[in-house]
Amino acid sequence: MTETNDLPIDTTRIMEMIPHRYPILLVDRIIAFEAGKSAVGLKNVTMNEPQFMGHFPGAPIMPGVMIVESMAQTAACMVVKTLGPEAEGKLVYFMTIDNARFRRPVRPGDSMHIHVEVLQSRRNVWKFKGEARVDGTLCAEATFSAMIMDDRAG
Repeated sequence: MTETNDLPIDTTRIMEMIPHRYPILLVDRIIAFEAGKSAVGLKNVTMNEPQFMGHFPGAPIMPGVMIVESMAQTAACMVVKTLGPEAEGKLVYFMTIDNARFRRPVRPGDSMHIHVEVLQSRRNVWKFKGEARVDGTLCAEATFSAMIMDDRAG
């Protein structure tokens, strides 16, 4: 994976690239990027995040759907950085989520590395393979596709 001199991409820049905000912004940094091919995001999981009040009291784990969402947000940042400034702030909608597997819980205190790889892209539809790892151990994986939209009306 090729790293460029503008890495890492911090949270402030990520919020310029994609419209997500707290509490649903689920990527803290982009630490590696290869245009049109792949990216690695970082999510530092902390106990003060709202999902841990109920998932699960006394045994907090990050919900699997939020792990997959972090993959999608990392992929959206990769797409926007690949397409350039005209793509910033556009919405990227899930179309499919396939073969999702959850191998190990992600807990508060974990630094989750989110690896996404482009499998296919045609016009505004992109297909990805995503993996979430903590300390190099695979925690979750999924294949998903998304569409970047020109307007927010959908």
